[in-house]
Amino acid sequence: METIIFDGEDGSQIELGVVAQTRVNGSVYLLTVDPEESGEEGSAAYILKDTSEDGDKDGCYVFVEDDTEFDAVYKVFEVMLDEIDFEYE
Repeated sequence: METIIFDGEDGSQIELGVVAQTRVNGSVYLLTVDPEESGEEGSAAYILKDTSEDGDKDGCYVFVEDDTEFDAVYKVFEVMLDEIDFEYE
């Protein structure tokens, strides 16, 4: 599984595993998991939005915090994952 390093606001770094990527309304979103927060019910999942400009060498991602945006993108990922056999270990 591909991973990305996300810099937290407090200067810490979090390594997240990328489960899926999609484009909604012209924006790129990543569905990620934090394997260190996994438990009996699975891993903690996050949706990140790419806010980088065209031509930027690296992506710039932020956590999706708007409930309406999160719900809309979550539904897209839900359909995507229903269509594939996904298993994370």
